[in-house]
Amino acid sequence: MEPYDLILGGSIVLIASYFANILAKKTNIPAVLMLMVIGYVIQQFVGIDQKDLLGALNILGPIGVILIVLEASLDLKLEKEKTGLILKATGLAIILLFVTSAAIALALTTFLDMSFYTGLLYAVPLSVLSSAVIIPSVGGLIDIKKELLIYESAISDIVGIILFYALLPFGEEGAGGGEIIHTLSDLGLTVLLSVVFSYLLIILFQYVTEGAKLFLLMATLVGLYAAGKQLHLSPLPLIMVFGLALNNQKVFFRGGLKHLVDESKLKHILHDLHFITLETAFLVRTFFFVAFGMSIVLGDLIHWSVPLITLFAIVAIYGSRFVGLRVAMGKDITPEIFVAPRGLITVLLFYSIPAELASEEFQPGILLLTILVTSLVMTFGLIREARVGTGMADDEGEEKSEGSQGENPTAEGESQGSASTVETASPAESKEPKVMIPFPKPQEPTSSES
Repeated sequence: MEPYDLILGGSIVLIASYFANILAKKTNIPAVLMLMVIGYVIQQFVGIDQKDLLGALNILGPIGVILIVLEASLDLKLEKEKTGLILKATGLAIILLFVTSAAIALALTTFLDMSFYTGLLYAVPLSVLSSAVIIPSVGGLIDIKKELLIYESAISDIVGIILFYALLPFGEEGAGGGEIIHTLSDLGLTVLLSVVFSYLLIILFQYVTEGAKLFLLMATLVGLYAAGKQLHLSPLPLIMVFGLALNNQKVFFRGGLKHLVDESKLKHILHDLHFITLETAFLVRTFFFVAFGMSIVLGDLIHWSVPLITLFAIVAIYGSRFVGLRVAMGKDITPEIFVAPRGLITVLLFYSIPAELASEEFQPGILLLTILVTSLVMTFGLIREARVGTGMADDEGEEKSEGSQGENPTAEGESQGSASTVETASPAESKEPKVMIPFPKPQEPTSSES
């Protein structure tokens, strides 16, 4: 293909992705589904080398993971009044990940010729929530529901990736109990290094005044991530700790440490980095899901195991989610019960399974069908919620709160009280603990929001 054909095609795809995001805001249909359809349509008219696509996915995937986790962590505010919400989201993400993984692995072991360990390798990707899909899709919900889903999906991404890569050494010959100690020690070392490097980067980059300093910062983070992978560590906590520390400098820089930072400089860096991250994540997410759509083979859906295993996966996903949300949130669990899509992390981890640990029994159609079903269920849930009106933010109040900021195609940070703002919590947010009780009632926007 000619270079200018690729440039023209890439430009058209990005333009289509932009309007897909706008359409997603109006219809609640996830933009990633439209991107996959675009990719599949391209596949029908252009000869595609599947090896080239796999290579593109393996490059775009890790970069997408970094950007998604950074984007999510830059949106999260660690505030005292949100402690209960954060703990609930963390507990939900971890418990549901483990329960769903075990249930899907059991189904794979029962119906396919594979060990429980191999089944678990395939089950973890299917059990991870997709923050790449959730974050742009829940902008219309009230703050308490939106923030719960943002926290839960971000934590699910991180814990799912760590769990997956922690399982890989157990597939090697001679692996035993020592691997558990080794994995835990690596995780502890990673967390320690993440904290140290996060503090150093934030302190040092205050004094970088030359142009393109944000791309220098991004290159440093990506380079540290890649170096961690080369050392067989799980460097994703570095990305999250850095984002949390930058967005919550008053929490991380206390006492004598607060004199090491200039709050005004950090706010400027935070604002610019958030903007760059959103734009770059849009770019990477677009090409990743289009490339994934180009790799889809509908014939993979014909195999008898695809609908059967997908059915068990769906039951495990929403069954465990129903129980978990009822215990944590009471009866008001809509639309949260429906918001459990699989996406970029699922695809990335699936293609990260080493060839020597892969099973020919597992059909790629299971992956595709699970992504499609969970995305459609989320679409149904959000549309239903919009029609009923419960749990949705007031449109008029949001428009007023946006002011001169303009319309953001990705829907993150639209409302005044969203988790992405760097200002202190508004009076409406201070009411959150009152909502977190059984049988909660939707809160009407206060006068400060309008």
